[in-house]
Amino acid sequence: MAADSGVAANEVIVTAGGTEGDTVGFRGVEQRNADRGRHVITTTIEHDAVLRSADELERDGFEVTRLPVDRTGLVDPAALGRALRKDTILVSIMAANNEIGSIEPIAELVSVTREHSDAYFHTDAVQSTGKIPVSAEELGVDLLSMSAHKLHGPKGVGALIVRSGVRLQPQIVGGGHERNRRAGTENVAGIVGLAKALMIAQRDLVKNTEHLTRLRDRLIEGVLDRIPRAELTGHPVKRLPHHASFLFQAVEGESLLLQLDMEGIAAPSAPACTSGPPGPSHGLPAPGSPRARPRGSDAAHSLRWRRLDL
Repeated sequence: MAADSGVAANEVIVTAGGTEGDTVGFRGVEQRNADRGRHVITTTIEHDAVLRSADELERDGFEVTRLPVDRTGLVDPAALGRALRKDTILVSIMAANNEIGSIEPIAELVSVTREHSDAYFHTDAVQSTGKIPVSAEELGVDLLSMSAHKLHGPKGVGALIVRSGVRLQPQIVGGGHERNRRAGTENVAGIVGLAKALMIAQRDLVKNTEHLTRLRDRLIEGVLDRIPRAELTGHPVKRLPHHASFLFQAVEGESLLLQLDMEGIAAPSAPACTSGPPGPSHGLPAPGSPRARPRGSDAAHSLRWRRLDL
């Protein structure tokens, strides 16, 4: 697993999934490095594991800068450069967005961070690992989160890559497991499943990427050509190969879901990682789109986050 990620074995912490990896990577760095500064940077479209961790840190007295993104969902490296400060201790920007599929320029953002500060760089690579080339070493990041079930591996297991020298505060204590970085008996079966899934994904990456990209582009072209007032969300080119996300104006969202279901097409009412009543997506109003109107008058509210994973 470490070799497939471009790191040493002692730089991998096994977690219970992407949410724990994001939380440990985000909160663990701040708590352990508060003596160096109390400023962190993230974006407005991160996974809730990062956004809610940022909220908690603010309540603990940290200062959080949330960078906006453009209409295609991309972070401006120049904006990151302007936001960095001497007391910035962490930058956390996801590798690819789970709702609109845009792929962020992580290597460039890491380079900007290195030019302006000594901050660590964390990336949530849950959506991108196994779908596009992802290497902590090549990207230059200090911390990287991944999850097995996004690679067709078992649920309930993931990994957080922590490069040597990164100061990290454990979030689960009680034993010396994972080199004193995460207490608790390891999920051996899950670890094996994650390693095998990652190996297969890396082996078949080029073939799968080419196949999925063809399907994705065919779907996007068909929807935009045949459905009036349909809009592709996210970047038109810099997007995950398996990801197509659309906004449909003047259509009530739940009615559309029922119609799709009757045609044998599965579509979610919210991101797969959420539960409870759906609300407006934080991922889509941010990239330059107007805030959604009330449910029933425009599908911009109820369909902004619709995603089809081919």
